Amino acid sequence: MPNRLRNAARQAVREARLPGSPPPRLTRRAWQFDVLVALTIGIATVYYGIDNADNVVVREVAPGVERVVPRPNGLGGMVFMVTLAAVASGALLLRRRFPLAVLCIVTAATLATPQSVLRLTFYAFVIAVYSAAVYSPYRVATLAALPVSVVLVGTSGNSVTPIVPNEYIALLILVPMAVAAVGLRTWKLRTDEGRTRLSALERAQAEALRRAVEHERARIARELHDVVTHNVSVMIIQAGAARKIMETSPDQAGEALLAVEAGGRAAMTELRHVMGLLTMDSEDEGTGGDADIAGAAVELAPQPGLDQLETLIGRVRDTGLRVDLTMTGPPRPLPPGVELAAYRVVQEALTNTVKHASGAMAAVTVEYRPDHLRVEVTDTGGRPGAGATTGNGRGLIGLSERLAVYDGTLETGRRLTGGYRVEALIPLETP
Repeated sequence: MPNRLRNAARQAVREARLPGSPPPRLTRRAWQFDVLVALTIGIATVYYGIDNADNVVVREVAPGVERVVPRPNGLGGMVFMVTLAAVASGALLLRRRFPLAVLCIVTAATLATPQSVLRLTFYAFVIAVYSAAVYSPYRVATLAALPVSVVLVGTSGNSVTPIVPNEYIALLILVPMAVAAVGLRTWKLRTDEGRTRLSALERAQAEALRRAVEHERARIARELHDVVTHNVSVMIIQAGAARKIMETSPDQAGEALLAVEAGGRAAMTELRHVMGLLTMDSEDEGTGGDADIAGAAVELAPQPGLDQLETLIGRVRDTGLRVDLTMTGPPRPLPPGVELAAYRVVQEALTNTVKHASGAMAAVTVEYRPDHLRVEVTDTGGRPGAGATTGNGRGLIGLSERLAVYDGTLETGRRLTGGYRVEALIPLETP
């Protein structure tokens, strides 16, 4: 039970510190009005304090019984009253921006005001209470502070309310009514503004979610394109070669079919990597046992990196394309995303070479520089391969978008000596 009470108290404190509504917007007109209110009350109360210094008040405490109530006198008394009036009225300048702080300051000034000159701070106290009730976004703290302030002022030694001349009675009735009307209008405007902000926030969140979904779909499409295009292109080349030499060279045809089988297995493995990321949450909810854990480990294996370039190039060489790999510079660990991007550049470039430059020679260069990674794939040009079709450039566009994530650049184009060149530059952190 004590722990439950402590937790409830902590929760109440946390809720009290959180705003229950958005803070009001301080317009120029509102600021001008607050300045006018503070100046009016300040001038009136300061004049009252100066005018009543060294005066004596006689009050009737019972029928036929009068009591002399002294007021602060001398220069010190005048300075004291003027200071109280200036502090209480000056705090009203911030009554919309910091209503609870203003209420605390004015309450302290009211408690310090002598009973005989309570008019110095009483009117500022009334406005501070109203401002806290209307403008404070901390509803819990406000509901606790308002009764405390009223009770402190009402039960202190200064509990005698200031005497108001009869000619001001009408104002004391009309002014609160006008203030209440303005407060209701302000509350309505703030409510409408809050609803407008909430609607705008919901629309912004929906738009952000839509953009995130589109971005994720594009990323998945790029991954599937890179995986499927490369492996299927290699399989088509190998299958076409096997078909042509099936009768004359059965052994070589068998080797080509084995390459087709290896390419298919590689494609399935990479597809499982991608699909494992997409179905991870749903599979985690229903999996159990060592077999499921082992399956998840296979599907969530790391994406390929630069250490698997030899395997990739080996599969391309099986199609009959001669590929040379050159790696320069001291190798160092790179972020997985950067390695995957570099791997996809090589994969896409070699896939295009297999499809559109049959019989060519290709060269892959990976250069580790101090400030960036350079990946270049060139070929000498050739004839279109079997089953090749005119591409739509989506693969190269996807590579550019992938590299842009890491502030990388992609340059492609035909070489003056013939063939095609693809170069990617990816900035790296200086070791």
